[in-house]
Amino acid sequence: MALSLRNEWITWLAITSPLFNVCFLLNSVVFVEVQKDIVKQDDAKLAVGKIAGVYGLKGWLKIYSHTQPIDNILQYNPWWLDRKGVLTEVELEAGKLHGKGVLAKLKGIDDPDEAKKLVGTEIFIESSALAPLPEDEFYWRDLIGLVVQNRDGVILGKVDDLMETGANLVLVVKGETEILIPWIWESVILEVDLQQQRLVADWDPDF
Repeated sequence: MALSLRNEWITWLAITSPLFNVCFLLNSVVFVEVQKDIVKQDDAKLAVGKIAGVYGLKGWLKIYSHTQPIDNILQYNPWWLDRKGVLTEVELEAGKLHGKGVLAKLKGIDDPDEAKKLVGTEIFIESSALAPLPEDEFYWRDLIGLVVQNRDGVILGKVDDLMETGANLVLVVKGETEILIPWIWESVILEVDLQQQRLVADWDPDF
């Protein structure tokens, strides 16, 4: 059975990183990359991108998107902008792909001077806006913090982060030592139980 990890990194949501880590099809885990450094105490919000610059004379903004594909960020409305630690709701008026990036127009931002004030601002959405997932699919954020044990019941640590290596997604598991476990469903990753906050892997603790 394939697991698909969907990146709507979202960051702690997953959640990216450096957590919200915002879709990678990897044996069916959907993840949201978790951005540890921008996690809010309120898990109802998750980071999906950042305002990177200004485009044109009508208030359009250049967006750095954590979602994959990058224009998935435009599917969410409203956005919440982190302005000096305060989340402010804004309405996405329009958006589009532009070259290798994303452009967005927010309601009420109609000139470059106003747009410049938003550069560097993190973009959040309501976590409830994420689509429900089929069985055996997970958002990346949901994997962070899971207790990892091998098939013999030996506790290896907790999932601290996830990283892409090209071939496979890799779980960064921290316990007495740091362990890197490839996300290979059924071969290495045997079970994910979100209710029990547990992940079972076929992994030798001495490896």
